[in-house]
Amino acid sequence: MRRSVFTASLALAVLIAGALQAAKTVSAQPHQAQASTAEVKIDNFSFGPQTLTVAVGTTVTFVNHDDIPHTVVSTDGVFKSKVLDTDDKFVYTFSKAGTFPYFCSIHPKMTGKVVVQ
Repeated sequence: MRRSVFTASLALAVLIAGALQAAKTVSAQPHQAQASTAEVKIDNFSFGPQTLTVAVGTTVTFVNHDDIPHTVVSTDGVFKSKVLDTDDKFVYTFSKAGTFPYFCSIHPKMTGKVVVQ
């Protein structure tokens, strides 16, 4: 009887020690940031905001609210939308830091940039 009580106590101590170690391991891991999103509105022949600053990993949605078509084209060839009609969207996730200037290929005077930090 004493041996079974000792064995049960030892097993319980091992379980508690394992649980405590698991809790330490989980809390020591860095918290993963939630994915971020941002939006650029295309309206009245302009991108708004003209300069958008976001964190690495942010998904940016470009939405055309104009009555005429537009595009979103990176000057460095990083991304390029199809022609966006009214209320069409173009989505791009910025996976590295840098400055990403872009323009509308239909109306080249329309420019903007995304700064990723």
